[in-house]
Amino acid sequence: MLTTNKTNIRNLTILLGSSATVLAGAALAPALPEMVLAFQDVANADFLVRLTLTMPALFVALSAPFAGFLLDRWGRKPVLIGSLILYSLAGTSGFVLDSLIAILVGRALLGLAVAGTMSGFTTLIFDFFSGPKLDQFLGYQAAFIGLGGMASLLLAGFLADIGWQYPFLVYLFGLVILTGVIFAIDEPQAQASASREDAPETKSRLPLKPIVLIYVIAFVGMLVFFTFPVQVPFYLTTQAGASNSQVGLALSLQTLSSVVMALQFRRLKTRLSFQGIFSLIFLALGINHVIIALTPNYGLVAVGLLIGGLGLGLFPPNVNAWLASVTPPALRGRAVGGLTSALFLGQFFTPIITQPMVGQVGLSGTFGVVGVVSLLLSVVFVAAVVIGPSIKPAAEGSINAGE
Repeated sequence: MLTTNKTNIRNLTILLGSSATVLAGAALAPALPEMVLAFQDVANADFLVRLTLTMPALFVALSAPFAGFLLDRWGRKPVLIGSLILYSLAGTSGFVLDSLIAILVGRALLGLAVAGTMSGFTTLIFDFFSGPKLDQFLGYQAAFIGLGGMASLLLAGFLADIGWQYPFLVYLFGLVILTGVIFAIDEPQAQASASREDAPETKSRLPLKPIVLIYVIAFVGMLVFFTFPVQVPFYLTTQAGASNSQVGLALSLQTLSSVVMALQFRRLKTRLSFQGIFSLIFLALGINHVIIALTPNYGLVAVGLLIGGLGLGLFPPNVNAWLASVTPPALRGRAVGGLTSALFLGQFFTPIITQPMVGQVGLSGTFGVVGVVSLLLSVVFVAAVVIGPSIKPAAEGSINAGE
């Protein structure tokens, strides 16, 4: 009985730890407009405040390969403990800091912590599960990540109504997860990754052309999606008169629909190729952007976000499964590391690319431009299905490393 209870707590800790990774960016989104007002005397405050949302993504992308090395060298549990302590300290630092530059430094350190937690908990899943149980647990992981994002946006929205500093307190959640790691997670004995070093399969070579294509799609897809949390808070507060909590609610509705659609991915991939699913993804995201561009009405924007969430829910499992289908099993770790970098670099570059557009064509125009690009990408993928060779969905056991 005690062993069963410990196993259940272990599994819950892994799931909660996986959901905590999404807080790196999402938790601050509802507070961005108030932060701009608080730091309005700082040069380039509009840009720097938006950068606080995506700064962790850059450092996740840069440090994820190193975090994976430490996991294999030092073990899963020590890296997770250190990462969760840093996660809590760096994440909450913005609550007491009154310098925008200092807050950005704290967000960079948070990115280092997230690289360790994300890599660590995902590695634990592969250590503790295999076969159908692995597939099932990865499904649970995806659901927890989506629901964690929705809950964090709602909570952060209400906290932002109290003050822009208060959403930083959400990162105290890391201490709860740390407790579970210390008391319920034992260091796995298997060293499969180390044993592969001497295996003949390591002589396999990565198929660079399809993998680079997948990385490019992942980067562009993240640019298209992340325009929402970066720009929607400003759009809703300035043009729809929405409160911070209403901003959090609208963005959480998108996350809710993404969870529902993600659970349908396995069924959908039996009917469509990866390109076909990407056509649906960019169609949904494009419709979302166009709706926002055409109207500042809060209710219609919320409907648009619900539609966009359908594409968002399909994006991570589709890009992960496609990568798994073209990568030799012995080299998937390296391939997934590259995918993680592509995804988080897409997050980081979103404000860098979209903010100049806002200055030129305004918020509505920016959503319109990104929406048209997304719809064109949908057409390109439809053409790829019609005139090109179709890549069939991956077999059972596809990975879930893009979250």
